[in-house]
Amino acid sequence: MHFADRLLDACRKKQNALCVGIDPRWEQLPREIRARHAGGTLDAMASAFEEFSLRVLDIVAPLAPIVKPQSAFFEACGPAGMLTQQKVLVKARQLGLLTILDAKRGDIASTAEAYADAALAGTLHEGKRHAVWSADALTVNPYLGRDAIEPFLASARRAEAGVFVLVRTSNKGSGQFQDLSCDGKPLYQHVAGAVGAWAAENIGTCGFGDVGAVVGATHPAELALVRTWIPQVIFLVPGYGAQGGAAADTAAAFRADGAGAIVNSSRGITACFKPDEPKWEAAIERACRAAIQDLAQVTPMKALGD
Repeated sequence: MHFADRLLDACRKKQNALCVGIDPRWEQLPREIRARHAGGTLDAMASAFEEFSLRVLDIVAPLAPIVKPQSAFFEACGPAGMLTQQKVLVKARQLGLLTILDAKRGDIASTAEAYADAALAGTLHEGKRHAVWSADALTVNPYLGRDAIEPFLASARRAEAGVFVLVRTSNKGSGQFQDLSCDGKPLYQHVAGAVGAWAAENIGTCGFGDVGAVVGATHPAELALVRTWIPQVIFLVPGYGAQGGAAADTAAAFRADGAGAIVNSSRGITACFKPDEPKWEAAIERACRAAIQDLAQVTPMKALGD
């Protein structure tokens, strides 16, 4: 099934387009989990991340359609952390969640192919593909151009997966390069146009391609502009919640029928409690439900339930 069709189907089944970011940080974990994995080693930290992340999946799986593990936090724990990342991705799939591996890859030739196949289609060895991360989608950086993106597109299409390309990011310093004028247009507009062309190469029955755009909620005016430029592209919208973006700032990312966007919240859901909070699991569930309600009240996302 085409990636965009699978994504929209998952959103319609849950009647929302919330993506829960899994970004475990030691200092934000519940104190009870840290106590169980004390020892001061990276292996212990990875074990704590595993317990916390797997429990988060149990909590959000009945509510949200998508999760986005941030590879950096798992990789920072070394080999044990990478094994934890694998367990998180496997369990997410078992729970019926779509997964976006947030690794922001960007390289060329065989290196890009290796990154892409590890994340998506599987590594080819002696005529057989071996699953590694088997994510449903991967975030990628377009700075190196089409030849660097091509291996990611090829691997994604082999696996009926997707890629999300950085277009207008949510960080404060994004304008340093993204706003530079090139041929009378900001650089991010050129990137958006390229993403639109790549998405048009493989359109699902829902009308969206398998190449998405990362466009931050912290730039709502630019988000609205990008949507008019590339109507056939799914948006992954970071910046909502802890980064300062409001639900209303994400509204322009959606099509009138509620399709076309997924809105990510990481710290706003998985770090919504103080470490000493004994009922942290209930706090995560409340935060997840509150984010869904917040988005449904002020964006076209509510049409997914019609």
